[in-house]
Amino acid sequence: MLIVRFMRLFYQWLYHPLAFFYNLVAAVVSFGRWNDWVRNVLPYVQGTRVLELGHGPGHLQKTLRDLGLVTVGLDESVQMGRLARARLRKSDYAQPNLTRGLTQALPFPSASFDTILSTFPSEYIFDPRTLSEARRVLHNGGRLVILPMAWPRNRLLGWLFHVTGETPSNITEYIRTRLEEPLARAGFIVETRILEVQSGNLLIVSAKK
Repeated sequence: MLIVRFMRLFYQWLYHPLAFFYNLVAAVVSFGRWNDWVRNVLPYVQGTRVLELGHGPGHLQKTLRDLGLVTVGLDESVQMGRLARARLRKSDYAQPNLTRGLTQALPFPSASFDTILSTFPSEYIFDPRTLSEARRVLHNGGRLVILPMAWPRNRLLGWLFHVTGETPSNITEYIRTRLEEPLARAGFIVETRILEVQSGNLLIVSAKK
């Protein structure tokens, strides 16, 4: 579908050379609720050592630091790394603990983290190599928590999310084939939940090692 291909290209540009527009675009498409949506993964965090895959401009990294957690962020985008470091240093976190890398080859020892978080990731999160690496760097009993999508209550936004492919037409099939089955094959025990919030519905996946 042409519009889906266009949106993939748009997101690629938005995450790299146009990263300075990311916060604005996220705020517009969520009516200012983007960071509120992201913070809904916090109740799923267990332990104190947390890895975020795709840290973006660093909002969740700051929140995790503010909660006193030992957090590390990984992102492939140089531009996002710069934005996140600037945000953390502005908040007096002199050591941002951010690294550039690919989720398919995580640069961390095995059993390094209690929780891995990934909010609104792109297709890399479905890569079997990503899931294998995530399981490797988690402690036994650790969790991989994914917030892959949201459904805005606003009708215009809901239509836009649908036609651009951000919301699949068959949610049940999407959950089974794109989330539960791949995570189960990677050795996780999977739970999925649709969380209703004031501004929309959030799909949250909790996968236990």
